[in-house]
Amino acid sequence: MAERQRQLREWLERTLAQADIEVRPASGDASFRRYFRVRAGARSYIAMDAPPAHEDCGPYVQVAELFHGLGLNVPEVLARDLAQGFLLLTDLGDRLFLDELNESTVERLYGDALGALMVIQACGPRDASLPVYDRALLMREMELFRDWFLDRHLSLQLDAVQAGSLARTFERLAQSALEQPQVCVHRDYHSRNLMLTTHNNPGILDFQDAVIGPVTYDLVSLLRDCYVAWPRARVEEWALGYHELAIQSGVLQEEDEAHFLQWFDLMGVQRHLKAIGIFARLNHRDAKPGYLKDIPRTLAYVMEASARRAELRELHDLLESIVTPQMQAAG
Repeated sequence: MAERQRQLREWLERTLAQADIEVRPASGDASFRRYFRVRAGARSYIAMDAPPAHEDCGPYVQVAELFHGLGLNVPEVLARDLAQGFLLLTDLGDRLFLDELNESTVERLYGDALGALMVIQACGPRDASLPVYDRALLMREMELFRDWFLDRHLSLQLDAVQAGSLARTFERLAQSALEQPQVCVHRDYHSRNLMLTTHNNPGILDFQDAVIGPVTYDLVSLLRDCYVAWPRARVEEWALGYHELAIQSGVLQEEDEAHFLQWFDLMGVQRHLKAIGIFARLNHRDAKPGYLKDIPRTLAYVMEASARRAELRELHDLLESIVTPQMQAAG
């Protein structure tokens, strides 16, 4: 790690053409990427360290340029060394939406975030310039829930009947995602990746995994955030407001609000199953236990939606019979 930091500092000194710089951690990441705030005189930058053995900076650069071209407020790539895995970026500050959201700010902040999301969906690509969020990827994501949360974290071994119920649920969720209009998807559009900025709010981060995928995916990420919860009625009001805007903007042709909310609910369950699996994996594989505290909130979303949706009854019964008791026993 010390050697990696030395290499980064040497690259920054060469790139900025000065030795008197300050480099300090800016934020962590759920991957191998790390971010540093770099002070050089009166200027502030962000340096990304993405070890090439684990991460590829290419998609970050591609999507940064794509989103910047749409007029979105994303970090500008000022310098790059893809061989070493180093990027020098503009600094969007340190005011996370997560820290700024409250009853007096939420309507304005979500309004800005939904406006930027509409730009992504209405103006972003829908072709092969980005990877496709296909069935195989959707299924691999949900399998994280089974492998890392049920099996590794809770030590639950499913019998044949339970495994069949879970497999059928995964298939239903994947089918719902694939039947939706396919648009440009940020794929991590939530309060820890949106920055409150003075101009052109929000600043948008962590977009390197962008794909062409379901229209409700980013909407769910924002409104049913794994890190902050709002009342269901309020969330559905925001979602239907976006639905109306999407129709007006030509993103959607579907005018059935109930069908849109069905997509929204099932997409939320798919995403939250994935997120729970990732939180467990971060703890057991990557020694990052801080995300475990977000599992109960995220699991509560799954329980609530699966209780209301007949097509998710098998999932709800499975969770209620084996997961809830195990979670309660663990405290």
